[in-house]
Amino acid sequence: MLAFLTALETIAPLSPALRAALAPATRREQHPAGHHLLQPGQVARRVYFLESGLVRGYALHAGREVSSWFMREGDFVISIVSFFTQAPSTEYVELLEPSVVHSLSHAQLHALYAEFPEFNLFGRVLTERYYVRSEQRAQQLRTLPAAQRYAHLLAEFPAVGQRVALKHLASHLGVAAETLSRLRGKG
Repeated sequence: MLAFLTALETIAPLSPALRAALAPATRREQHPAGHHLLQPGQVARRVYFLESGLVRGYALHAGREVSSWFMREGDFVISIVSFFTQAPSTEYVELLEPSVVHSLSHAQLHALYAEFPEFNLFGRVLTERYYVRSEQRAQQLRTLPAAQRYAHLLAEFPAVGQRVALKHLASHLGVAAETLSRLRGKG
């Protein structure tokens, strides 16, 4: 819980009342690697804070897994479209390592927004932060060669090569595993 509150306080101080309201609303869970926080057809009803571990979002396209994103400790994890629309998801959210997560339900989040208007700032800042990351990734996929996409990923997440399987990295970068192996060999 402390890591969750500390992450929020990097955005702005939490009032004592908001801090007190978050404690009973937040659920702490431990899960093994391979656990799915969400699967297609399910509605994303929770937003997660990753205290420890690693998670990826992916979808199936033509029978292949295509990794959309990776999040690590200190990140907030959400299936954006499903959570905000409360519609069934088209993606998987899978833990790649044993993980500890803290979460709030959709209803709890909105109740906190209503009761503590200052909490809306946290939602806005986090939404902006992750929207920018998403746009940067989309831009890179459209405009950069594979070697530069890989270099950007390494700059943002230096340990990614040790923590994420080659096949997941390759699908995230939009290249074949063999191509990524060659890129890694040049590094």
